[in-house]
Amino acid sequence: MAEQVTGQTLIGEIVRNHPETAEILFSIGMHCLGCPASQAESLEEACMVHGFAAEPVIQAINEKIAMTAQA
Repeated sequence: MAEQVTGQTLIGEIVRNHPETAEILFSIGMHCLGCPASQAESLEEACMVHGFAAEPVIQAINEKIAMTAQA
């Protein structure tokens, strides 16, 4: 089973471990994935800053990770 991302997972960790998820983050306006602040910001915090509910983003990221793991 693939690793699960939660609201507490850091953006930097998500992008580093699962670069295939960057397109999801870009699509909701998270364009500075490599900036120092994103490295220490949780997914939940980043969603709040960008005006998005965290749960749908978490679900989309976990679905992408699972699809990539199956490929």
